[in-house]
Amino acid sequence: MDRSEEEQFITNSFKQKNWNEIKTRNSWMLFKIMAEFTNGFETMTKIGPCVSIFGSARLEPGMEYYKLAEEISYKLTKIGFGIITGGGPGVMEAGNKGAKAAGGKSIGLNIELPFETGSNPYVDYKLSMNFNYFFVRKVMFLKYSQGFIVMPGGFGTLDELFEALTLIQTKKTGRFPIILVGINYWSGLLDWLRNSMLQEGYIKEEDFNLFRLVDTADEAVGHIHAFYDKYSIKQNF
Repeated sequence: MDRSEEEQFITNSFKQKNWNEIKTRNSWMLFKIMAEFTNGFETMTKIGPCVSIFGSARLEPGMEYYKLAEEISYKLTKIGFGIITGGGPGVMEAGNKGAKAAGGKSIGLNIELPFETGSNPYVDYKLSMNFNYFFVRKVMFLKYSQGFIVMPGGFGTLDELFEALTLIQTKKTGRFPIILVGINYWSGLLDWLRNSMLQEGYIKEEDFNLFRLVDTADEAVGHIHAFYDKYSIKQNF
């Protein structure tokens, strides 16, 4: 978006609107939001134990982290977990591809974004959904995932990661495993958390126990398996 387009967008956004029109639009929005929550709850209650995989939509098949996400999802599926992704390309496609190859449940929670062009071909369309609202989609990820695998990604990936960490830290949700995959990728961020946030007293040392940093599929799957080893998890097929 160049400067002229940006100025036009701002102008259109702040045009004076009739207050009754705004109230009517907001009322209808509430019904749309309720419908998305209802549909989401009814669909997601059928899926059984699942792990969500987050990461960049810009990765291509054959790239290192694409292949690693595919391997992780395949191995998680083999030990009884379904896989939930955002349903798009890149890491999400890799996650769904691995789940489908392993014969497990492959769920896509899709939302229209500039870098995504609809659901990838590996999702189970009977268990997948399209969302208009980011916050409704986030609730589905958090409520119905037994763990997060966080691959390298951008702002959206960080958004999901820090929301999950915040909810666990503040005890607004139960503890579940969060696995950061890619030591080289995440080390700079973790150094900043330790040298800035921790040093300034904004977080505690114990907060670093809320996640694990790994480099291989076996390590990622091993942490998920160990966390739930005390439970009897049936195959999610």
